Amino acid sequence: MACACKGKRQQFEVVADGGTGKVLFTSGSEATAKAVSKRYSGSTVREKPKPEPAAAK
Repeated sequence: MACACKGKRQQFEVVADGGTGKVLFTSGSEATAKAVSKRYSGSTVREKPKPEPAAAK
């Protein structure tokens, strides 16, 4: 059976150009994201934004 926590887990993104560039890597672990960000100069780690739920009609 699939995990019901899919949309509720906190995720972290490594983003190029100080947070204004493209997403280079996504991880569920902040420590892993920070380790990966060290490989890309000028990159930052941020929390992945949660998707907005669809508006009810």
